[in-house]
Amino acid sequence: MDPLEPQRREPCRSIDAGSVGPHLSPVATRSAAPFVHGSTLRALQAAARACEGCDLYRAATQVVFGAGPAAASMMLVGEQPGDQEDLTGAPFVGPAGHLLDACLAEAGIDRTAVYLTNAVKHFKYTVKGKRRIHSKPRVGELRACKPWLDRELELVQPTGLLALGASATAALLGPKVKLSDARGTPLTSELAAVVMVTVHPSSLLRTRDSTQRATARAHFIADLRAFAAHVARLR
Repeated sequence: MDPLEPQRREPCRSIDAGSVGPHLSPVATRSAAPFVHGSTLRALQAAARACEGCDLYRAATQVVFGAGPAAASMMLVGEQPGDQEDLTGAPFVGPAGHLLDACLAEAGIDRTAVYLTNAVKHFKYTVKGKRRIHSKPRVGELRACKPWLDRELELVQPTGLLALGASATAALLGPKVKLSDARGTPLTSELAAVVMVTVHPSSLLRTRDSTQRATARAHFIADLRAFAAHVARLR
């Protein structure tokens, strides 16, 4: 997919606004649905620049849309953009993205052949000193942004869909699917032929003990390998 020139917004000092679809309780009435249009990923990305489906756009620098081939066999969904993603306009380019790159390579997966996106398209954060600190999106924000994710799935039609972290799992599969219980095993879903969930790579970065971090990384790579193997059997 050809990159589009990012649209900048003036960042505010902080934000804390308060699938998902029918799965979660109706805590918010706002939605990105009126902004979602386009028959290609490029057109969809352009439309997302104008999205005001929830209040997160107000403090974000720009929308961070998905990236990758339109015919990708694998689609990975994270929670939301981080600080570096918000500044560059591209998904998974910060520390967690670099770690994901390395783990995908170790798992034998070509990142350039994968479609990467997030359940929420704007960076939600609070300010601490000079730093912008990630703030977990609320259910209403996941719900509001879900139409973008739904349309990405319709256009990409991946064979395999992998949710990275609890927020992405809830957005795609609803609150009844618990990451700790479902991790690493194929799930029955109409979203794709192979649907699996695993942790978000940022969780590995938060593990301070080096031994535990190495173990967590190995587990994450094993999940990626299992996911790729299931997809390969159907291709």
